[in-house]
Amino acid sequence: MVEVGRLLTGQDDGRSHLYDEDDLVMISALQHFLFCPRQCALIHIEQQWLENRLTAEGRVLHERVHGGGRESRRNVRVEFDVPIRSLRLGVVGRADVVEFHHQENGVWRPLPVEYKRGRPKKDDIDRVQLCAQALCLEEMLQREVPVGALYYGQKKRRTEVVFDAGLREKTIKTATQLHVLLASRRTPAPHYAKRCENCSFLPLCLPKVAGRKKVGAYLRKMVES
Repeated sequence: MVEVGRLLTGQDDGRSHLYDEDDLVMISALQHFLFCPRQCALIHIEQQWLENRLTAEGRVLHERVHGGGRESRRNVRVEFDVPIRSLRLGVVGRADVVEFHHQENGVWRPLPVEYKRGRPKKDDIDRVQLCAQALCLEEMLQREVPVGALYYGQKKRRTEVVFDAGLREKTIKTATQLHVLLASRRTPAPHYAKRCENCSFLPLCLPKVAGRKKVGAYLRKMVES
């Protein structure tokens, strides 16, 4: 069992312990947390879920990929919908695709591939999620995973992701922060940002209303306009 106090005080950096099976959270929660801690809490603490066109398109894309089974061609084996976990990060989930590339030394090196409906992002949200998958594979297979790939539906091409020290550090830190949030059992207050407009939780979260200190003044302004 994870000692919540050690997480909250920063005494545990995600490397010095192993999480119990009951403490594991979905890898997708890392992406939710980096996008918006409040959205993450609504999903994983309050068990809420709202879908819009963007989330529906993403879900359909993943369902298509997960139905692929397995493939084999020359020096590459391809596995779809691969169950993965890491007791060090405290995460569990399924990788869309894991390719196993045959090396000259006879070793099969894993390469995770994550499918996204949109286009490459400027931030590290997708890269952290993919890096978490790589860390899971390294822990499970005891095999180095130096690179992976993100496939974006709008571009219809892959973007290579190198799992360097900086990305690995950010992924470990994000996992620790995620567990701190979930252990607190508290949903952060809303703060409106431009990204809120594309969030499926906008009707539930109401950041323009709930995020204001003076709700009465806001309502009066709405009535007068």
